[in-house]
Amino acid sequence: MSQLSICIAEKLATLPSTPYKPYLFRINDALRRENSEAYEPEIVAIGPYHRGKVKIQMMEEHKLLYLQELLKRRNELSVDMYVIAMQELEQKARKCYAEPIKMNRDEFVEMMLLDGSFIIELFRKFSCEEQEQIDDPIFQASVIWLNIRCDLLLFENQLPFFVLSKLFDMSKDPNHGDPQENILILALRFLLDAIPDISYFRHAKMPHNNVNHLLGLVHDTYANQETEWNFIKCTTELREVGIKFEKATESFSLLDVNFEHGKMKIPPLNIEDDTEVFFRNLMAFEEYNGRTEPNYVIDYAKVIDCLINFPKDAEKLHHYGIIDNWLGDDKVVSTLFNKLGNQISINSATFCYLKVFNKVNKHCERRRHTWMAKVKHNYFNSPWSTISVVGAGVLLILTAIQTVYSIL
Repeated sequence: MSQLSICIAEKLATLPSTPYKPYLFRINDALRRENSEAYEPEIVAIGPYHRGKVKIQMMEEHKLLYLQELLKRRNELSVDMYVIAMQELEQKARKCYAEPIKMNRDEFVEMMLLDGSFIIELFRKFSCEEQEQIDDPIFQASVIWLNIRCDLLLFENQLPFFVLSKLFDMSKDPNHGDPQENILILALRFLLDAIPDISYFRHAKMPHNNVNHLLGLVHDTYANQETEWNFIKCTTELREVGIKFEKATESFSLLDVNFEHGKMKIPPLNIEDDTEVFFRNLMAFEEYNGRTEPNYVIDYAKVIDCLINFPKDAEKLHHYGIIDNWLGDDKVVSTLFNKLGNQISINSATFCYLKVFNKVNKHCERRRHTWMAKVKHNYFNSPWSTISVVGAGVLLILTAIQTVYSIL
């Protein structure tokens, strides 16, 4: 056997007998070109992909401080127990990443321990009384913890959830058994602002092994309906055929878009500085997830993309209370959603809004609705035009009466 054959055989021997399916990827170049900053952490690096970048080094010391506080809270003097636990999870965690991680064992274990303890202590602090946050620089300025919240929902900035779960269970307060201390509740409580209209307590009993990472947890809170798809017109054109729009305040989920009796009900959506980053990373999660389930967030983004073709569409949705635009510019909102769909494919077999779209399109095809809408638009779109039409009608009636009277 040649030396090359021996070398290849040795490499083959190192492969696992049953390949492990990874779920922590890097964003591909096509997606990154659309908006590279949407996938880059601003303050804190979690996991190996952004570790060591200069601009986010200041938080590394804070990770050590949080680990120190964890030990003090439990009256422990050594990290040995936690290091051993992370060593046991090292190989399993490495397999979760889609590419080989060029870190030795100690570096990888240290990363899991520091990043994991930082996240769980951050969640605990956020849920505790205000007094316990006073001396923490992270909570002294809301812009800091809000940026951290955004960083924790980046597709490339994740730890396997089983690492967080293990450290969370190991570090519970031995003297105070709080029944509400559940990692899923605390995680969703911290991430709540990024999850409009979601009741996170319903996820308290979700099996932890069903959760891949924090971004996946947030995604799963949206996955509560199973419908399908077919394209519709923009808001302005739908209004011209008589379709009304209404803010759906009673909806359980942001994604709960419905159409009944000529009225489209859409839950309110806040457009803020980090909205694009939030949507892009959830959409990237769905794009790489590879499951046969519907892509809830991608499909929702397509709905809004259809409804907003131009700034005037965004303006109308704002007028109806459906979009709360904190960016101030309707053109920015229309551009945001028009670009979100670039480089993202729609699965027509599992599109979540097929029934909604079909109902809307059937409504548009009915001539009676179209004719009535045009009459309203042309003759009753302002008080003065309404008065003119009514006046003309009265004049016509009086003329007819006078003609009949003359004949008699």
